Formats: sequence, C-alpha cells, structure tokens
Amino acid sequence: MKVVITGGCGFLGQMIAKAILKRGELRGPDGKPAEVDEIQLFDQLAPVTPFSWADKRVTTVAGDISDKATVASLVDRDDVSVFHLASVVSAGGEKDFDMAMRVNLMGGLNILDAARARGSVPRLVFSSSLAVFGGPDLPKEVDDWTRHTPETTYGMTKAFGELAINDYTRKGFIDGRTVRLPTIVIRPGVPNAAASGWASGIFREPLQGKEHVLPVHDGFYMMLLGYRSAVEGFLAVHEAEGAAIGPDRTVCLPNKAYAVAQMVEALERVAAEERLKLGPITRERDPSVEAICGSWPLKMDSTKARALGCPEDADLDSVIRGFIEDFL
Repeated sequence: MKVVITGGCGFLGQMIAKAILKRGELRGPDGKPAEVDEIQLFDQLAPVTPFSWADKRVTTVAGDISDKATVASLVDRDDVSVFHLASVVSAGGEKDFDMAMRVNLMGGLNILDAARARGSVPRLVFSSSLAVFGGPDLPKEVDDWTRHTPETTYGMTKAFGELAINDYTRKGFIDGRTVRLPTIVIRPGVPNAAASGWASGIFREPLQGKEHVLPVHDGFYMMLLGYRSAVEGFLAVHEAEGAAIGPDRTVCLPNKAYAVAQMVEALERVAAEERLKLGPITRERDPSVEAICGSWPLKMDSTKARALGCPEDADLDSVIRGFIEDFL
C-alpha cells in the first residue's frame, strides 16, 4: 500500500514516515495489515537530495496543496492511506488570512476530495489542534463535547477540518480520523511561525548553547506532549477500528500542562545530569503571543486516546532526554 503525508517534509511528517518505515506495514482500506511499499512526502518545498534516513520506498514531491489537480495526482492508488499535516500555523495564519484559507481550508478540501475519488474508502488521519478552542469563557478542561470556539484563523480552519472529516466519514467517502494535538515539543531545527513555538525554543536553543528569547511570563501554562508520544498516537489512531473511535472521529491525544517555571526547572535538571552548559533564557514578553496561547485550554480529556493505545509522556524530563538522544 501507499502512504501519502502532506506537510511530510516537516518535523512531524518525517518522524511519522520514519516510524512507518520501521513498522513496515499499516492497515489498508480493507482493515487488513498491508506492506507499505511507497511513502510520498508532499510539501510546499522538498529537498533536492533524499533524506539521510529514507530508503527507496520514500519519495518527495513539492507543490501547492491548494491546486486540486496536484493533490489528486498524489492519491493515485486505491490501497492508500493519507496523513494530512500540511498547514499554515497559528501566528502565520493571523498575519496572512488569505494564505491560511487557501492552504488550510481549500487544501484540506482537496485532500478529502482526492481520497473520496478513489472509491476505496481510504483511511485519512487529519492533524488538528487545541486551537479549535478559545475565549474567556472556556473551561480549563475540554472534552469531546466542548463546543468549538476558536479565536484564531488557524483554529477556525482546524475546526472546519474536524467537522469535514466527520461528515465525509458519515457519508462513506473516507474512513477519517482526527488527531487533536496539544503543543508538541521539542521540535528541532529553526523556529517556525507558530505562536506556541517558544514551548520548543525554551528547551531547544539553551540545549545547543544558544539564547532563547521567551515571550511569556514564568507563571504561564502550556499544554504539552512530547513528539515521540505524538507520533505513536498518530499511528495508533490510524490503526484503530472505526467503531472504537465512534461517530465523532476526533481523538484528543494525552497531554499535561506545565508552567514556564516548571519547564525551566526540568531543563536545568536534565542539563545538569547530562553535563550540558545551557544557553541563556532572556525574558521579553510579547502580548500577542500571550493572547493567542492564553486563549487555549490547559487540559483535554484523552480517555478515548488512551483506550486506543495512544501513549502519554512519563514526565517532562523524559521528553528532554529523548530530544537530546535523537537530535543532539
């Protein structure tokens, strides 16, 4: 079978591809395990040379997800699964509304329609976000029945995607599943345009001896999940029986909220254990970042995710150690 990963050249896309290569198989449209013989990573930009971790099963394609014909050419087999991660992120969506609508909204519809056109009812896993929630009246803990109240364009497009996944599945066009993510840490590389990017930067830059400019106060809380657990969560949701997910196809991955002070304490504790000299953390509060991130909930009920076998982090220290092991 073939696996298409949109946004596949990004961090999570690559990590999911690596995990699938290691597994060697996934459940196909018929629900039976099938050998994965092709993984296609689709992104706005793709590397000229192959990724060092990839084998001959992996190909990369660059293109515009808002182009319907381009997207249709990706989903070119009946025995296919799609992981749809491509997205304009939170702060980027606030700066460029039209781009967010083109990529997140129209791009998402193109993926759904391409999968529908196969007629084989393929599995499609959509990456959503806690940003579908927001506002001053939001409860501290949300669950499957909490009403969508996004306060960003990004969150609105993710809420639309969740509803579309539900309806395309209800109509029998696809076997859709939505993974609703907390903020995923620790992302390697350079900072992106996400308002929540500081939650990776507070660990990433100091661990590399670099300065991190922190835009929120020390008492600020953020809901987090380590990338290793997130990747396993994506695969667990893909492999789950549809009946176990239920008519609402959204699965909130396990999560835990930490204050910035707790993040710094964990960072310093692990760095001392690993004998690493940390770069400085400079405080420069940004009201726009605090407003966006502060509108999100601090806990999502993940009962369904745990029942499906989605793992949770042991603690923040283990997430930091995993990043050191994988990337430093």
